[in-house]
Amino acid sequence: MSTKQVIELTEAAAFQVKEMMAHNEEEGSYLRVAVKGGGCSGLSYGMAFDTERQEDDFLDEQYGLQIIVSKEDAGILQGTKIDFKQSLMGGGFTIDNPNALASCGCGTSFKAAGRESTPEVCE
Repeated sequence: MSTKQVIELTEAAAFQVKEMMAHNEEEGSYLRVAVKGGGCSGLSYGMAFDTERQEDDFLDEQYGLQIIVSKEDAGILQGTKIDFKQSLMGGGFTIDNPNALASCGCGTSFKAAGRESTPEVCE
């Protein structure tokens, strides 16, 4: 396992993640940022709390959060910025990935070079 900044988490996003960790009694867990198959464009983002890290995970600490990304996902996520925006309609995470070749209107599905994907039918 090595230390490397793959993604950039804004202070607002880190605050929201910490709130969610406290609410779910997950303090001390890692924030895993991942890419999985699916979504309108073929790939989608995932964020979850994880209590274990794998040997080939990249580890980074930002705003007191330990963030892990698998070696397999690191190339596609390199340079990605995750923010949290609050509005009158509610709040949500926004993901800006410079490696996305195309993205879906939902903001969580994308297509990237170097990763096979199978788009799902959007309804």
